[in-house]
Amino acid sequence: MRTDPGLPTEDELLSCPFCEGREEKTPPETFALRPGGGAPDTPGWTVRVVPNLYPAFAVHEVVISTPRHVRSFGELTAAEIDGVTTAWRERAGAFRGSGYLHALLNEGRDAGASLMHTHTQLALVPDVPPTVAAEDDGECRVCAHVESERRAGVRLVEERDGLALIAAYGGRLPYELVIAPTSHPAGSAYDDVLLAPALRLLATSLRRLHAVEGVVPANAWLHDRGHWHIEVVPRLTVFAGIELGAGIYVNALAPEDAAAALRKAG
Repeated sequence: MRTDPGLPTEDELLSCPFCEGREEKTPPETFALRPGGGAPDTPGWTVRVVPNLYPAFAVHEVVISTPRHVRSFGELTAAEIDGVTTAWRERAGAFRGSGYLHALLNEGRDAGASLMHTHTQLALVPDVPPTVAAEDDGECRVCAHVESERRAGVRLVEERDGLALIAAYGGRLPYELVIAPTSHPAGSAYDDVLLAPALRLLATSLRRLHAVEGVVPANAWLHDRGHWHIEVVPRLTVFAGIELGAGIYVNALAPEDAAAALRKAG
């Protein structure tokens, strides 16, 4: 069982458009961090944002997390994760008032990633998505959930830096996780000092998962409304007719067992 994403193939390394030195293989960048200075679309960057070549929305961008060719968000250093945080925050500021910015991670082919070089995506949608809006119905369900899980402890994987990592009660797939501030946030995640620690905790959760199950595809996304939080869904099984047709999710792993395994992996 692999506990790391493995070495890239020669073809992967030769063809990857996200690696440093291949800036001409992507659309012109919309944002980048270059500690040493330099012109746009040239080497020397630590994080880089470019339009998605195959956009699902009018504004759909790719945040290339690092010039290093690594396959998992869990392989990033703390400094690299801070760079991703800065890119998310800067692009959110650029789009403020234009719609809802949906930040997401697709990791692995079976989770929808077309390129192995780790990256996240930012999609600007006109309105708050129904799934996100349903969580904010006047009472903070996330507050109640986090408070209950911290008190019970059985599904709490880790708590640090004002954040809780929880094995989701009633998760749709094995090891589904929630990362949330332990106190109700005052505003958007993109303006919150806890966003960087939350993304670091996301990387930690992926490393824990790899230690328990090996390298598996996973999706993660940010719900930025009310009590913002990150949801992590490893793709260990697939949705079939019951899940897709009836909306009933069959999960053979109890969240209590998932939390225990992930705590041990720490």
